[in-house]
Amino acid sequence: MSIAKHYTGLIDRYRDRLPVSASTRVISLNEGNTPLIQLQNIPRLAGKDVDIYVKFEGLNPTGSFKDRGMTMAVTKAVEEGSKAIICASTGNTSAAAAAYAARAGIKAFVIIPEGKIALGKLAQTLMYDATIIQIRGNFDQGMTLVKEVAALAPVTIVNSINPYRIDGQKTAAFEIIDALGEAPDYHCLPVGNAGNITAYWKGYKEYSTASDTHPAVTSKRPVMCGYQAAGAAPFLAGHPIENPETIATAIRIGNPQSWDFAWAAQKESGGWFDKFTDEEILAAQKLLSQHEGIFCEPASATSLAGAWRDIKSGKIPEGSKIVCTLTGTGLKDPDTAIKQCASARTLTIDAELDAVKRAILDHM
Repeated sequence: MSIAKHYTGLIDRYRDRLPVSASTRVISLNEGNTPLIQLQNIPRLAGKDVDIYVKFEGLNPTGSFKDRGMTMAVTKAVEEGSKAIICASTGNTSAAAAAYAARAGIKAFVIIPEGKIALGKLAQTLMYDATIIQIRGNFDQGMTLVKEVAALAPVTIVNSINPYRIDGQKTAAFEIIDALGEAPDYHCLPVGNAGNITAYWKGYKEYSTASDTHPAVTSKRPVMCGYQAAGAAPFLAGHPIENPETIATAIRIGNPQSWDFAWAAQKESGGWFDKFTDEEILAAQKLLSQHEGIFCEPASATSLAGAWRDIKSGKIPEGSKIVCTLTGTGLKDPDTAIKQCASARTLTIDAELDAVKRAILDHM
């Protein structure tokens, strides 16, 4: 019995715009095609006439945008004969690398900072059977070690310094243009290692050029707005941060590997960088979940924190079309969410009808 061929993920969808051939074995978990959700209540709360959309990358197979780059990086690693991959990670990269290595049938090694990774991400990496190497240090030290060991051992680096990672991640910009019919006016996103702002900008620039199966849709490009945590904001400081700290673990990075590319995206697009305290980031996370029903991890909410501030201040003018990237699902870091909300929302009562009735009426 023949089985009809169907698309399996972003490589098949955008094959003519990616460095693969007809014979390339694609390592895919049906990543990509994530929803672009228009916010309904937050623009009204801001009191501004704007259209805000969120690109919810938390609905990728391992729960973060990293799957976009990982399908390309692992596909090319396998094509080039690699039997093992390695990465440094604050969590999401390790989960994606481990999952795609399992899919490919190769080995994954991940270096993570001890005690500095959200439990949801650690659980994923363990279940995907990667070899986890915890270091008494931070992500930036881990990244240095990865580059040093890759020069000595037969392993392929799958951090965003791998150009195939950027190629995979740029497809999110393609999807946004496909959905909207053009690029937005402003694109807001969290910035940690800076591979994502680099990839989106590359995608927006490339998608203005026609290809065999994807005609040029628009020459419009957005203003790129990158937001960091105040305790890990090297783009605001203008230099690396030696000991970055923030509750938003996915962007707890002091020495971004895509430093020059990110600056280029900001300057070429006429955009900017800004920073937010942990309290502001967590407030944006709650704003999004409690008013729109969208649960993202803390680092993701930095993009909304930035859009919210810049819309209210008028830096982003009324009438604008804005996209915020939400890089990961809130289930990546349940502990942080529970600590914020459990005491305010959990009622403990007797198992009696009157007690239940009272609890409901008291909280209507």
